[in-house]
Amino acid sequence: MAETHRSGSRRRWGVWIWPLVAILWCHGLAAPGATADEATSGWQLGALRAEEIWQHTRGEGVTVAVIDSGVDNSIPELRGQVLEGADVTRSPEGANVDEHGHGTDMASLIAGTGAEGGVQGLAPGANVLPVRVQQTQSDLDFQHEERWAEAVSYAVEAGAQVISISLSMPDLGFASDQLDAAIAEAVRHDVLIFASTGNSGGEDNRSTFPSNQEGVVGVAAVDPDGEHATYSTYGPQVAIAAPGTDIPLRCGIGSSEMCLGYGTSNATAIASASAALIWSAHPDWTKNQVLRAVIDTASGGGQRDQYVGYGMIQPARVIVDGEGEPGDPDVNPLFEAYEASLDPPATPEPQPVEDEPTHGSGEEQEAEPVEAPTESGGSQALWLVIGGGGLAIGAAVVAWVVWNRRRQRLGTVYVGTASPPGER
Repeated sequence: MAETHRSGSRRRWGVWIWPLVAILWCHGLAAPGATADEATSGWQLGALRAEEIWQHTRGEGVTVAVIDSGVDNSIPELRGQVLEGADVTRSPEGANVDEHGHGTDMASLIAGTGAEGGVQGLAPGANVLPVRVQQTQSDLDFQHEERWAEAVSYAVEAGAQVISISLSMPDLGFASDQLDAAIAEAVRHDVLIFASTGNSGGEDNRSTFPSNQEGVVGVAAVDPDGEHATYSTYGPQVAIAAPGTDIPLRCGIGSSEMCLGYGTSNATAIASASAALIWSAHPDWTKNQVLRAVIDTASGGGQRDQYVGYGMIQPARVIVDGEGEPGDPDVNPLFEAYEASLDPPATPEPQPVEDEPTHGSGEEQEAEPVEAPTESGGSQALWLVIGGGGLAIGAAVVAWVVWNRRRQRLGTVYVGTASPPGER
């Protein structure tokens, strides 16, 4: 398997002053209008052959940690699906408090049961472990990376096998020793981490953190034609893709209406659910084998490009059709060198092998962007659609900050860019 080259190298900095804006949720909502039937039978379920998969497994026995804005476990489709979790925000109120609604949406896409016309998730038998790291879109916090690190560590300790992070922030080159250590800890404990690559593909296409970090599987979005969604951020950080456009979701907190959403957030949740299904069907596999099966059976046929990585996930090919060789349990198909470089190493030191065929070319495959229909909406501002209405939320909160940590460096700085219409 050709190793993916990452763009996540970061410099160690001292004290900096930067404009500060809100963290990005990589998920948007289009106009409302989806019916209850559409919510239960979103196109992604048919494209991924969910009904066939559910004859074999619904994700039982697998826990997916959702690191996000919290998860409201009171909505019908998530009753009985959500574990206790943890709230690591500055003012913790509980993991089941979700003032934004984003974390609840992601949990629903993973494990929603479709009860009472609610969202039908891809892995309705899986457990969701909510880890609340963000309160609202405009929550100002100079310690996001530390909170994310705490969230990852908690998820590992709580027994999650998959971690889903539908959050991102522009990578300014800052380092977080704590988050690096948390990712390494997850790797050593056989935990898969998926993260959204961002929604700026049609704009500045800025690489976002943590999807561009070693040990994290970057997820891009595809549209209902299975093609790269124009908003989906592309680059060497993209490992795989999943359905992200026109995905039925609740229109807002407490809403009974359904909207058609889009974003790499959705794709990340669906990719995480796919991994949960495969792991449930093959509980003796390691994370490396699950990931290898995901890659080998994706729509790219073993070839990788910077827009959809190895292609759209196709878990039914593994679970129903019996395809996808699990391979060496100790070797990661994307991060072999990284895992071997850890101290102690997570995988054996890679050895050169002569004449062994690999999946992919070993080099980045250049590809022209695939044209997709223009996303609905008007301005390039952040929008939240609640109950069929549009609520503009602030996209730029600027503050000049001087921050000096004990390690003589600045804490995380978040610079937001204009998001696609409908960004949540």
